[in-house]
Amino acid sequence: MNVGLPHLARFGLSRSPKAVPENISFDLAMMTKPRGFCVAAASPRVPISGIPLEIVLYILELAHLNDNHEPDTQLLASFSLTCRAWSFHAQKLLFGHVRLHSEAAYESFIFAIDRSTTRGVALGDAVRQLNVVLDDNQPTPLERVSFARAITLCPNLHEINLSVYSFNEPVRNAEHPQRTVPPFAEHVLDLIRTGPPISHLHFSNWSDNDDLIVQLLAVWPSLKSLSITGKTPHLSPALKRRPCYPGTLEKLRMNCQVEPSLDFLGWLLHASADANSLRGIELNREPSFHLLDFLVQHHGEQLRMLSLPSCTTHKHAHAVIRCRALREFRTERAWTLPTVFRHLPEHVRHLAFGMDPSTPLQHVVELVNTKDELESVTVNVWRGDCERQLGALKMACAFRGVELRITRDICLHRALVVSPEPNEWRAY
Repeated sequence: MNVGLPHLARFGLSRSPKAVPENISFDLAMMTKPRGFCVAAASPRVPISGIPLEIVLYILELAHLNDNHEPDTQLLASFSLTCRAWSFHAQKLLFGHVRLHSEAAYESFIFAIDRSTTRGVALGDAVRQLNVVLDDNQPTPLERVSFARAITLCPNLHEINLSVYSFNEPVRNAEHPQRTVPPFAEHVLDLIRTGPPISHLHFSNWSDNDDLIVQLLAVWPSLKSLSITGKTPHLSPALKRRPCYPGTLEKLRMNCQVEPSLDFLGWLLHASADANSLRGIELNREPSFHLLDFLVQHHGEQLRMLSLPSCTTHKHAHAVIRCRALREFRTERAWTLPTVFRHLPEHVRHLAFGMDPSTPLQHVVELVNTKDELESVTVNVWRGDCERQLGALKMACAFRGVELRITRDICLHRALVVSPEPNEWRAY
C-alpha cells in the first residue's frame, strides 16, 4: 500500500515528529558492594616461566597409560618433542615399558641405556617391564644371550612378558624331521640369574618345547604373579625328581591349549599352599571339575579373586561357593548358575558377568540389595536388547550406590575388570 505524505494525518502521524526532551544525569561514583555479594577474583595468570614442572610431570604420569593399562607410546613421543624441559621425563616414562623383538631393537636399546653416561643410567633405571619376542623365523631374531644381557642392564626391572615361537617350516619326512626349539643354554640361565629378581612373568609358549617354563621358574623363585599361555607344561620324569618350585605365588593365570596335569600344579603351587599366599586365580579356558576342585581344596580359604569363563554346572558352582574369602568373582559367558550369586560371601566387592536376553537377573539384583560391601558390577551384553532386564539392576545399583558398568565389547569388559597387583592383595 502506497501512502503519500498528505494522508499521514489520517493515521494519526505527524509529518515532522519532535522528540520529547528528557533530563538524564550520570553518577560515576563507585557503587557499594551489597551484603552477600562476592566479586569474582581475577583469573590466575600463568607465570612467565610456564606451568610448574611438577604439575607437568603429574599430568604425564596420569595420561601416559591407555585403557588397557599400557603406555601410549605415540603420546609420550609427542610429549618428548614438545620442549626440552619435558623431553627427558617423557623418555623415562617411555622406557618404563620396552619391547625387544630383534637384534636391531636390542642394539638400539643398549645404546640408549649406556651406563657410562648419566642419561643412560637414568633410562636404564626407568625400565620396569620388558616385552620380549624370541622368534627364529624373523630376519634378524633376538638372540637369547641378548635377552639375558638386557635383563642384567635394568636393575629395577620386575616384569617380563616373554613369547617364544617355533620354527615355521613345512612338514618333513621321517629322515628330515622338523626342527624343535632348543632349551635355554646354561650360560644364558646363569647370566639371567645375575639380573634383578623378577616378580611378574607372562610366558606365552607357541613352540614345541614344554620345558622352557620349568627352566625359567628355576632362575626366578622370586615370582609373585605367573601367567602361562599356549603350550601346556607337563611334569616330566626328570622334573619329578626335582624339589617343588620354592616360590610363593600370589596370582596365577592359565590359558593353555590343554589343561595342565594336577601333578604339575602340585609341583608348582606346593610352597604357595604351605604359605597360604595364593590370592588370585584366573582361568581363561573352561576347567574340568577335578582341576577346579584341586585349586579350591588347596587355596580356596585365602582366595580373594576367581575368574572363570563360565559356571554352568552344579559341581563348578559348589566349588566356587567354597571360596568364602572372595572379594571379586568374574565370568564372561551369558549363563551362570543362580546358586553362585545367592551364595557369594558377604565381603564380595566386585562382580562381573556376561548376559543375553535369556539371562535372568533377579538373583543379581538380590545380591546388590543384600551385600553391603559391594562396590561395582560389570556386565557384558553379548547380543540382543537387554534393557528390560537391566532396568531393575540399574535401579538397585543406583539406590545402593554401586557402580554399574555395561559393555557390548568383551575386550573393553576385560580392560575394566583388571585385578589389583599382587602387592595390593593384602589390603584387598
